Amino acid sequence: MTDQRRPRRRGQGELEAQVLSALRAADGPATAGWVQERLGGGLAYTTVVTILTRLMAKGAVTRERAGRSFAWTPAADEAGLAARRMRKVLDSESDREAVLASFVTGLDADDERMLRDLLDRAKGDAPAAEAGGEEAGAAGEGED
Repeated sequence: MTDQRRPRRRGQGELEAQVLSALRAADGPATAGWVQERLGGGLAYTTVVTILTRLMAKGAVTRERAGRSFAWTPAADEAGLAARRMRKVLDSESDREAVLASFVTGLDADDERMLRDLLDRAKGDAPAAEAGGEEAGAAGEGED
């Protein structure tokens, strides 16, 4: 009997994640050839270019001319990319309030507290700065 094993098929999005991970490990913009070398595993150059092009269409990477080729850069860190995916899902739904309500009610207590803190900070940025300015001004008046 001969051993005719097929390579393991990657899960959906796994190759994109590997390409993004390789780009994040680069010191700066990287070419498709560099990404191909970094990933190893016998990926064709054209496959890497296809994945990079798909990532660009999703807004996950940017590119700039580098000679006759392109150099690729991640558009955001992992948190930024996850946030972009979340917004895309939210934008695709007709009842945003129901989606957000379902999301929030599904959070555990720690995540809900973190979300509340983040919303309070985002909402309070301008008033907090004004209040901080008043306090700093009052404290600063006695120093002159």
